Amino acid sequence: MNHVKQKKKQELERRLAEYYEAETKILLGQSYTIGSRQLTRTSLSAVQDMIKQLEAQIEALEASGTTKRRMKRVVPMD
Repeated sequence: MNHVKQKKKQELERRLAEYYEAETKILLGQSYTIGSRQLTRTSLSAVQDMIKQLEAQIEALEASGTTKRRMKRVVPMD
């Protein structure tokens, strides 16, 4: 995997880890109150959709360039 693809993959993996963490926090509590303030996290389905997208992007990066292509040269002859 070339340097640019590797860097992009690392960034996608970092974001994916953050989304996994967000998913866990949502599962532990969608909203909570501290004193008079209330915090409501984003929807679980939105986070899970993004997780699927990121996983698909990482898989596509890993799969790209792994197929072998054969090259043939044709020389026309009279």
